[in-house]
Amino acid sequence: MTAHVPTPVLAIPETAPFTAEQRSWLSGYFSALLSPDALGATPIAGEPGTGLAGGGPQLAENDDAPWHDPAIPLPERLDMARDRPLAPRLMAAMAQQDCGQCGYTCADYANALFLRTEERLNLCQPGGKETLRALKTLADDAGGESPATSDAAAGTGAAAPSGPRGYCRENPVLAGFLSRRRLNGDGSEKETWHIEIDLTDSGVEYVAGDSLGVFPTNATLVVDAVIAQLGARPERLIGDKTLRQHLLHDYALGAAPDALFALFSQVTGGETRRKARALAAGEDPDGDATHLDVLGALHKFGAARPDAEAFLEALEPLQPRLYSISSSPKKDVGRVTLTVDTVRYAINRRQRLGVASTFFAERIEPGAPLRIYVQKAHGFALPSDPAIPVIMCGPGTGIAPFRAFLRDRHADAAPGRNWLFFGHQRQESDFFYRDELVAMRDERFLTRLTLAWSRDGSEKVYVQDRMREVGRDLWAWFQEGAHFYVCGDAKRMAKDVETAIVDVAKEHGRLSPQEAVAFVAGLKKAGRFQADVY
Repeated sequence: MTAHVPTPVLAIPETAPFTAEQRSWLSGYFSALLSPDALGATPIAGEPGTGLAGGGPQLAENDDAPWHDPAIPLPERLDMARDRPLAPRLMAAMAQQDCGQCGYTCADYANALFLRTEERLNLCQPGGKETLRALKTLADDAGGESPATSDAAAGTGAAAPSGPRGYCRENPVLAGFLSRRRLNGDGSEKETWHIEIDLTDSGVEYVAGDSLGVFPTNATLVVDAVIAQLGARPERLIGDKTLRQHLLHDYALGAAPDALFALFSQVTGGETRRKARALAAGEDPDGDATHLDVLGALHKFGAARPDAEAFLEALEPLQPRLYSISSSPKKDVGRVTLTVDTVRYAINRRQRLGVASTFFAERIEPGAPLRIYVQKAHGFALPSDPAIPVIMCGPGTGIAPFRAFLRDRHADAAPGRNWLFFGHQRQESDFFYRDELVAMRDERFLTRLTLAWSRDGSEKVYVQDRMREVGRDLWAWFQEGAHFYVCGDAKRMAKDVETAIVDVAKEHGRLSPQEAVAFVAGLKKAGRFQADVY
């Protein structure tokens, strides 16, 4: 194993031309950035994923984006960027997760819109309608500086450049669904599946850390309910498909788009028209806007019976879903696996279904083909040196990429130490991949396995609580050059985990609050803190 020399906290001299607060911040920052394995890790302007797109002060980039935090509400992000050029303001409208579902990072998507190499304004899935509205407003307000703003650009009509086959959403390939296996035990409140997909004839390859894009179909019961409420014939031909085929495969039936309310306003009158116009403008006249999916909107405006073709034109395209890959091509040759939580919930006594999650849980059958593509990771990968220790924090389905990491390093007999933090509700029913992880721990490949269960005791315990409990050891690993990874909820869990690291740095690294925050910033800058969040 390669030895890592602990890095002392770098002290900025008092004679340096900085204020006391600036010296404190810089001390923590450089103590992380100048670790033994961090040199050379800073991205180069213009490389994929940097957000620099060739440089230039008018473009968006992460290093100059204080709003690049998914926990900051959209209005606050836009306010922070209000005096910036258009590209950074477009970036501020994104969800700030760098999740890759759009095929870009947040900065790269904003720059692509600004440079007009991308015309579609509706690709930010986590941002949803809020982001789409903000992008349209920014584009309208920018005048001649704006990206494309036509209806086609915001929907299905804009042609997109097609990337390599099987490696972009515009050019998927066919793979075969193999199997599903439920990961929860009896008594669990969750429904989580281990999904296996055959890549043998797909022609695509992946590495640990990549994600898989999947094109699901809508639930037939939802599609049939929409058609019935619309009062249309399911077999009606629109183009080369029937209405039912379009709704099953091509159009999103989730959050009702503004264009649908605008359509309703054209075929109704009086107070109903006023409410439809208000909803189309982003207002909420009845306090139910956040719950209105397409079927709910049809129920609300039951008297509106638009033509089926016009109805389809008002909908958003059905987008692919992106999942962290939970397998390693070195161990799982010819196949890829996912770890998927099934989404089911009720609003106003009507059940809502997660499209892709229920597609995997109950609609697709073994042997059936499905369209997929590999989304290469944006700054989420194992260190190039297999001797570097890694710390992984992935509660719930956030364990997916870390199962891939562990299987990958195990296949390589990587000498670096491995520490996994995993948590869920109950150990008896929600310990995903228990046998694999315990076996790795017993053979001392998984150096440490730290578990947190939120429903097993009188107090809820989460992974960030465990991190503080073992803070002394955690800090020692950081000082030895460990890379830290987190996967899971962007707005709560990932933020809480980052706060826990700041607390560990303050207590065990004896850093001031400013130095501790700067220490984490330095880890990120050096590529030693990486997140896969959603």
